[in-house]
Amino acid sequence: MSYDIFQPVHEDFRKTVREFVENELAPHADEWEEAEEFPREVYSRMGELGFLGMSYPEEYGGDDDRLAEAVLHEEMTRAGSAGVAAGIGAHIGIAMPQINRFGTPEQKEKYLVPGIKGETIGALGITEPEAGSDVAGIKTYAVRDGSDWIINGSKTFITNGVRCDWVVAAVKTDREKGYSGISQFIIDRGTPGFETSKKIKKLGWKASDTGELSFIDVRVPADALLGEEGRGFFQIMANFVWERLIMALGAVAGAQLLLELSVMYAKERQAFGQPIGKFQAISHTLADMAMEIDVGRAYTYHVLKLYIEGKEPVKEVAMAKLYTQSMACRVADRAIQIHGGYGYTEEYPFARAWRDMRLGPIGGGTDEIMREIIARSHGL
Repeated sequence: MSYDIFQPVHEDFRKTVREFVENELAPHADEWEEAEEFPREVYSRMGELGFLGMSYPEEYGGDDDRLAEAVLHEEMTRAGSAGVAAGIGAHIGIAMPQINRFGTPEQKEKYLVPGIKGETIGALGITEPEAGSDVAGIKTYAVRDGSDWIINGSKTFITNGVRCDWVVAAVKTDREKGYSGISQFIIDRGTPGFETSKKIKKLGWKASDTGELSFIDVRVPADALLGEEGRGFFQIMANFVWERLIMALGAVAGAQLLLELSVMYAKERQAFGQPIGKFQAISHTLADMAMEIDVGRAYTYHVLKLYIEGKEPVKEVAMAKLYTQSMACRVADRAIQIHGGYGYTEEYPFARAWRDMRLGPIGGGTDEIMREIIARSHGL
């Protein structure tokens, strides 16, 4: 199937990224999964190759090409470890966009330039032990002390939270208000009182470091405030379209890879004197997988096009994320079934893919929240 959203330059870039991923990342996937961490050098290597700044302004070392970053997120699914893709994705697709969109020139120079080079790692801190989808329910707060702010509270499930060099943290600057009482601050690692209190063990995404963050009387200067005071919630919402698009792109690309491997296996694996792909039960399962993937890709690219054109397709991206995440889970489950006992082993990539795919309906806004957004768009 052909799509007109990408130009020849993007397809050339795809070849370059795929070669890098298959030669420099995928061979180490098992090792990094076992270690539950991938080296920081991956960031610096990708920065050296120019992969971390595709969508950022040229003045800070980027290429100002959002479609190129979309290609990168698709190809990272071939790394063999969703944790690696998640760590890179959280840095360039979730944390740095906040600074790029709302930061001062000084903040952009301080954080985007080394971030694009892969010299520093960023994280976004929103979720708390008692506040996930309900962002207005966060309890971490900041109070003024002269020209400074004093921050207290905690965050959890933060991708890159163990080794990030800085975090954009959502806090209440007015605890009497809901959404309008939230602001965001950039907090540097090494600031007294800011610690990673726990590294979280997970079902999947094992190579990504996911942490709980603790803020105890963390003093930050006034220039640590990101954007306007009281506008934090709206800043967070502004990037959710891109974050959810990244997840949809990754789910479709990851599912496509599982389909390709499953078709190959169905052609080679013999049972009762013929390839198992000759049996209708298997061939129709593969047909269903292909159909669902193509539907997901077509709609995701439709939403991507709307986004590139400058629209804010909130409802559409909710639909794309909702469909593609559950679709990818189904594809992974069917891939295991097609491979039988081998699919259930760690020697094949399907068990890991199944675990990794399962975060899709949770992260970046749960399936339930996506349905709420869609329902409200219809006046419900």
